[in-house]
Amino acid sequence: MPTQRIVFAGGPGSGKTTLLHALQLRGYPVVGDSARAIIQTRKSQSLSSRLPPREFAHAILRLDIQQYEEHTFQAGLVFFERGVVDAVGMLHEVGALPENELKALLSAYPYHRQVFLFPPWEAIYANDDERDQTFVEAVSVYRRASGWYERCGYDVVEVPKVGVAERCAYVLQALGAAA
Repeated sequence: MPTQRIVFAGGPGSGKTTLLHALQLRGYPVVGDSARAIIQTRKSQSLSSRLPPREFAHAILRLDIQQYEEHTFQAGLVFFERGVVDAVGMLHEVGALPENELKALLSAYPYHRQVFLFPPWEAIYANDDERDQTFVEAVSVYRRASGWYERCGYDVVEVPKVGVAERCAYVLQALGAAA
């Protein structure tokens, strides 16, 4: 079975990481959020948590591409918390990519046609060491991600606001995998 890279997209604090952990416990390979990893690394080096937007987006893209390529020969489903498409969207927002480069990156790093979008969920939203956005900012990120994935031709599937086990079953069922 070829690699099927599945993306979890949406704003911060909507349950993507929690669902990734649940899927990992079920034996699925998962890839965490590059932005969070970059922020953690910078903080551990006593640097400011974020680079300027353009530099941050480029750093995320480099790490997303590396993680994408690391799973080239992984058989079956691999779940990603965000991915190259998100980083390309960030670069597009700051005007850092010519249209031909944007199209080339999207073509070179495709994901499964279904992208699972996690809606803002204020009841579970919480800030932590890496998540410094407000809930209002999380809603904005969600809206941008939804529009961006649709623009890029993906089928956006909204994940319901239910418990982790139900979300896990929902995603696996939508993919035709054993829940």
